[in-house]
Amino acid sequence: MARVVDITEKLSFDENPRMVIRDQEFEVNADAATVLKMMGAFKDKGEIESVIEMYNLLFGEEARSAIEGMRLPFKDLKVTIETAMGLVMGEDDAEGESGTRTTTS
Repeated sequence: MARVVDITEKLSFDENPRMVIRDQEFEVNADAATVLKMMGAFKDKGEIESVIEMYNLLFGEEARSAIEGMRLPFKDLKVTIETAMGLVMGEDDAEGESGTRTTTS
């Protein structure tokens, strides 16, 4: 008979992280499939195409619609995406980002 190893207790099954922009809370997709796609997004693509792909991977349609409604400058959108990337990669705070507040519910 094949060996069976139960790893359930080793897994966290955490919910997706969330971030706040202008008092609106957004869920960031952090599932393994999304993160693996994200890690390959820069391969054979320019920066703009990669940023767009990251944005689409990290945020659901409803969140993207709300973020687009904020009419953020591109540099602010880039900070939003970089912060979301840090969240899914397990970084508590983005480097160089002072004043970023972390909340738990």
